[in-house]
Amino acid sequence: MNSHKTGWLLTAALLGAGSAGAQDLGAYRALAADLDGAVTARATSAAQALTRLDAADADLKKLAPSLQNRQLVSALQGSLERARGSLARSPAELEAQVLLARGFMRKALYDQTLTLLASAPANGTAQLRLLAGEFGLSGAATQALLADGAAGKLPRVAWRLQREAAGKIGEALNTAQPTQSSTTYLNLSRGMAWFTAVQDAPGAGDLKVSQFGDALRQLTVGDVGALESSLTALRQNNGAFVKSLASAPSGAVVTPSITPAVPVTVTPGSTTVTPPATPAATATPRPTAPARPARTSAGEVYAALGRALTAAGHGDPALAREQLGQAGTALAAAPTTLRSTQGYDALVFDLGAAQARTALRPDDVQALIATLSGLERRAAGQPVSTLDNVSAGAARGFGGWLRVLVFALLAALAFVPLYLLNLAFGGRNTYWRAIASGLALLLLPVFLEGLFGLLGAIGDLTGVGALRAASNFTLTQNGYGLPLWALSAALAIGLTTFGFRGLCQQFGLLGRRSAPQQETAAAQSLDWDEDL
Repeated sequence: MNSHKTGWLLTAALLGAGSAGAQDLGAYRALAADLDGAVTARATSAAQALTRLDAADADLKKLAPSLQNRQLVSALQGSLERARGSLARSPAELEAQVLLARGFMRKALYDQTLTLLASAPANGTAQLRLLAGEFGLSGAATQALLADGAAGKLPRVAWRLQREAAGKIGEALNTAQPTQSSTTYLNLSRGMAWFTAVQDAPGAGDLKVSQFGDALRQLTVGDVGALESSLTALRQNNGAFVKSLASAPSGAVVTPSITPAVPVTVTPGSTTVTPPATPAATATPRPTAPARPARTSAGEVYAALGRALTAAGHGDPALAREQLGQAGTALAAAPTTLRSTQGYDALVFDLGAAQARTALRPDDVQALIATLSGLERRAAGQPVSTLDNVSAGAARGFGGWLRVLVFALLAALAFVPLYLLNLAFGGRNTYWRAIASGLALLLLPVFLEGLFGLLGAIGDLTGVGALRAASNFTLTQNGYGLPLWALSAALAIGLTTFGFRGLCQQFGLLGRRSAPQQETAAAQSLDWDEDL
């Protein structure tokens, strides 16, 4: 009976999806960055937060046509509307709405990616890679997820993602306390958002979206006793969920649930939750192999930033921005001690700004790594490097198109002294030619940065791969630029030394002359008139 039901579900999913399932990943990333940016901006300016929410609304309009579940589209639109309304209240309420919106986004990406993999595993790699970043996977875990997806092992793909979500739900619930505080409010919202993405998992058991809604309602009305009971029940049910995911499933074929997502409304003072529809039956087999419990730490942020640095160093800003998005997702799930440290919001803002920046360069990513290191040191009570703070400020203010245009202008101006030198003294004198060549070599790094930096920025803006990689020809992009710079500087020093020494000899400042002083002066004057 179960095998017949599994076959029927698979057939229904394939007929309903066909070759569909692909999402606008660019719009998805932009929406995620603008939502997270709104939360960061709200700490200092409600007007800036509103600007980011306006941008998020435009992003959603681009993303919506590629979302198959129209209920999810409506839920996302409702979350954005409630986020706007929360701007007049506390930052925590805005963050709660953003957390729920991010949960809806993950739900849409999760369902459509599994649907796409069921029909065309080879076409779902990009979505699966983004999904891995959204769920906080990195390194070997991401590679294992991609391998299972390419092989069509959907039970294992779903299991890996459900396991990560269950771990994050547990972290949020364990941090929540039965007190009427914004911290508990946000942790309940965070747990609810993560469960929204995987609410149809067979192992969820008694864990329901409505349970989170009840706890939020009790929190807003101040019913601490009922809240404590709800938190205990939520932890127990999530514990059972985690146990059901303790070992990997077999390779039996399973399809993603086609149950519509649950629209959730969280409003301060009157939290309402629409109860979930009964999830469609699935045939995910019982787990059989042991697996590592999911944990998230700053190490995952470092790993994503390291991959972003490598991509930026290879002249691939598109991949670098994708990895920065994964770093932002991992940072949002970092331990509470790190998220509550001063400077965390600034790092989140810098990550979002770098992700949206055109002409991303390795220096930008290095500054983010230094900022994260400083955040860890501050969380541990250790002194923070002033130089790292200065570097982060410089990267924040002098990057993107500003850097490109400044060096393009300097490269153009570099020809001015060379032209004037040739105009004033001509090119017949060997010593002046050597000096001009040495000066050109000294200005070579500026010229290369201006020309190829501009070409790389244009390529990044237009998506032309050949131009996008032009930044590799600058001397500041990679390690090989430093020895080339040293070589050009050595040649410049040699040529200018030769040129000025020759002029000094010509003017009698070095060496001895056999001719009388008067004749020597006349010869010098003649040389200057004729040769210079």
